[in-house]
Amino acid sequence: MNVRASNDRNSATRAPHSWRDALVAVLAGTLAMLVTAALGLWAAGAAGLPGGAFPRVVAAVVVMAAGGSVGLAGDAGSLVGAQAGLSVLPLSVTLAGALPIAYGFLRPLRHRAVAGGRELAGRAGRVALLWAVVLVVLSLLARHTFTLPAENLTGDGSGDGAGDAFGDVLGDSARVGFRADIPLTVVIGLVWLAGVLLLALLVSRRAPLPPRLVRFQETVRPAASAMVALLLASVALGVVAGLVVMVVRGHPTQTLAVILLGLPNLVWLAFTLGLGASWEGKVQGPFGLPMPQVLDSVLRTPDLSTVNLRTLAAQDGRVWWLLVVSALLVLGAAFLMAIRSPARMRPWQHALHLAVALTLTVLLIGLTAAVSARYGLSLLGIGDLGGGLGGELSLRPRLWTALGIAFLWGLVAGFLGALAASRVHRRHGEVAPPDGT
Repeated sequence: MNVRASNDRNSATRAPHSWRDALVAVLAGTLAMLVTAALGLWAAGAAGLPGGAFPRVVAAVVVMAAGGSVGLAGDAGSLVGAQAGLSVLPLSVTLAGALPIAYGFLRPLRHRAVAGGRELAGRAGRVALLWAVVLVVLSLLARHTFTLPAENLTGDGSGDGAGDAFGDVLGDSARVGFRADIPLTVVIGLVWLAGVLLLALLVSRRAPLPPRLVRFQETVRPAASAMVALLLASVALGVVAGLVVMVVRGHPTQTLAVILLGLPNLVWLAFTLGLGASWEGKVQGPFGLPMPQVLDSVLRTPDLSTVNLRTLAAQDGRVWWLLVVSALLVLGAAFLMAIRSPARMRPWQHALHLAVALTLTVLLIGLTAAVSARYGLSLLGIGDLGGGLGGELSLRPRLWTALGIAFLWGLVAGFLGALAASRVHRRHGEVAPPDGT
């Protein structure tokens, strides 16, 4: 009874500090996302959007980066409708926000061996409440309507009969815009936050766990931290490659926009391709993805195209280096996992742990890096009016095949990593017991 009373007093003492820690974590994550999105959109040329739309577009990108829902809609006159759909995560912005939030959540706990489940839930709840407020504010800001003059949609203004008729149908102007769905954004954004905090607890070697969960850290934490290290290492390689492209080939602002908005989308896609996974998609119309030319060439076909090492290599043989890079990343992650695991763990256990972890990682990539976007005008809701006004792009993985390939890679690499780690003095491989002794 005295122990419970002491715990209650300690919780009451920590509460003000917990609110301060939660506020710092949320503000740091929000600011990082806003700055990253703003710089990326500026590099992409969005700073000149009419009607003071730039800050609202920045807010919309941050909402999407947190998993929120931003709908597109339009109106081009009484008979003409505009249909649009967009499903994409700007993962550079997502990563920029997730890292400060995770660090801010874990930092106050770093010197403790064990934390009660009620305390962790309380800290997470404070962060979630503040994050929900941020999502509501951003969602209210993430709405705007652009007015497009009809002459911009009907051609060069030469006054031919078809263009005049099209202009009569459109009316004086067309309106397209976007609007965040506040309830859905808050719900999905809180799920996103829960995933970030849970992953932070799983990855950190110093973060305390409730006593009932301590026994799982020997198997879960080394594998989880190895996968996060793999993903971050691939992003770091992507940044280096992007800087090299910026210096060698020019186009610095375009390259910077890709780095600040969608670099993980590209490098994690490339990682799965290097493992042997296949994606499918297409690009039609004047719209496209910020992607290498070789990928755009494979996707720009009338029907769905298959994207894998073979189809990409038909355009550029250097694509086969993705196989080497992906193999080195997986083997490095396997070795890192093995040296952070207890020395008593057997090679087949390492293989199984890495296989499961890599499969879940590829599943996460497949769910977050997929892209779907469509825009077009239709008359009475039927068909496109043409004239280059419609576009469609999509890119999604063949998920079940990719997961099977990832599991096999994990088994082989996990076994090899365990053999390599067996030759290393693994003083730090043993996981400390709950009391830190």
